[in-house]
Amino acid sequence: MDALTAKFYETNAESLATSYDSVSFKQVHKAWESFWPNESCQDLFALDIGAGSGRDAKWLAERGAQVVAVEPTAALKTIGKLNTQDLPVNWITDSLPDFAEVTKLGMRFDLILASAVWMHIAPSERARAFRKMANLLNPGAQLIISLRHGDFEDSRSGHAVSAEELEKLARHHGLVMKLATEKQSDELGRSQVTWQTVVMSKPEDGSDNLATIRQVILNDSKSATYKLALLRTLLRIADAHPGCVLDRSDCKVAIPVGLVALYWTRQFMRLCNIGGLHQHPLTNEKLGFIKKGWIALAQRHLGPDDLMVGAFLNQEEAEALKAAFQDVLKTIKEGPVTFTYRGDRSRPLFAIDRSIHRSKGAVLLDNHYFASYGSFILEESLWDCLRTYHSWIEPLVTQEWVREMRRYKCNQQQELRTDNPVTLGDYYEHLKWVDAKHDTSAIRDKMVSLHQEGYPLKSVWSGQSVSPQSAHVDHCLPFAHWPNNDRWNLLPATARENTSKSDKLPNTKRLNQSRTRVLEWWQAAFQEDGERNQFFAQAQVSLPSLPAGCREFDAVYEAMGLQSAGLKSRLLLSEW
Repeated sequence: MDALTAKFYETNAESLATSYDSVSFKQVHKAWESFWPNESCQDLFALDIGAGSGRDAKWLAERGAQVVAVEPTAALKTIGKLNTQDLPVNWITDSLPDFAEVTKLGMRFDLILASAVWMHIAPSERARAFRKMANLLNPGAQLIISLRHGDFEDSRSGHAVSAEELEKLARHHGLVMKLATEKQSDELGRSQVTWQTVVMSKPEDGSDNLATIRQVILNDSKSATYKLALLRTLLRIADAHPGCVLDRSDCKVAIPVGLVALYWTRQFMRLCNIGGLHQHPLTNEKLGFIKKGWIALAQRHLGPDDLMVGAFLNQEEAEALKAAFQDVLKTIKEGPVTFTYRGDRSRPLFAIDRSIHRSKGAVLLDNHYFASYGSFILEESLWDCLRTYHSWIEPLVTQEWVREMRRYKCNQQQELRTDNPVTLGDYYEHLKWVDAKHDTSAIRDKMVSLHQEGYPLKSVWSGQSVSPQSAHVDHCLPFAHWPNNDRWNLLPATARENTSKSDKLPNTKRLNQSRTRVLEWWQAAFQEDGERNQFFAQAQVSLPSLPAGCREFDAVYEAMGLQSAGLKSRLLLSEW
């Protein structure tokens, strides 16, 4: 969309919204009625591109769909949000062909509607725009594009469109043309304007990259457990930290390689330092990255739960971590990155672009720090597969890792000990990412200190007053399905609410009604610079769609809502 067209939509938002809403969804979209979702489509996830006043998003949401509404015009987005408040609609500012913010969500959709949008996309950008939409479809999903024929009589501009162009793009991206209507008259009575609707479908043909991942897990030759460790590290980052992505271009995704080193370090600390479980088939073989830096971390009593995103390290601790990371990254690059590929070594799955880490003194473990070590690069489709199918793939990786460890002679000897033998449960226990004992202690301590200072502690969900002794700390996005102990995700609630909510996601209406209380809690709980830095460092890495360097609680709340929608999409969770 050019600048003049964008300005027109911004300036005339109110009159345009009135015009859009003067005709109903059923009138405008009657041409593809046979493809409309069922009247109760609770499990349907829809993307409304160019959502305008929210008319179409509202209709879909009232049928039960979870909708992400995309609108680049701020004034129209404001109107649309008002029209869809308390409905399961999440609004986001974005536009084709970039679609950077939507892509960050890691969601897949059962229906994508691009109504009155295609004519604003330049022909030179359409292949890229179509690819972005096609990549967001679930198997069996529908892509609906309405085509406007006819010039504008105002300051807007458009480009010629055709169903034939869409048919070629669909064929190139493996979609099947289901419907291309004849040109039809304009519902607003404009004689110079006609419309066509094109419906395309993604075949039920399985998911790309799953076969490749299965090959790595089950069939690839493995020395030690390095390939499994790298795959499990990437799965954890893809699921827990979608906000970490540094670059997404040329069908590649770049994430901070320091974050890869962090999770590699944490999982091997649990297995080796705490569990004493061997990771190599040869007896007493030392792992290549356990050197001076690793030993220095242990000497400073830094364990896996101390090395969390958002943690502060003093100068000595930071130097130890730097040395450990250097050895870890050398091992990762020379081992699993080099020897994990499709077919042969000319087609590697991963690459590392190292930078010289120069920071000195105390550090905050945030995205900037992790990126200072360089980038870890993988195919965009593989990253999306790891995000979408994490809950299916991760248990298989863990199971195979346990099977590998139990084959090693040293571990077999420990299983046979008469005093305190290693059990099957021990293997799985030491592969957990987060120690449950440390879940909510920091926030509980904060509630106590604020209460002592006279702060009126209350539940964010109901506003009911609570005491530090009676209050529960609720994971807004449930820990059972998405293990995350970030400060923004831990909220005060009553015991009854926390029990009732259990492992469910808060629905859109509840989130909207609780917004002011959540923001008030964040403002009170994270007043000090250090605590606020930690809060935003964690949010930046874990939540999609946050701008770099974000320091706005409102933006974090919006991103939390989008992450909730993403979890519902991927895991089909119940709502509270």
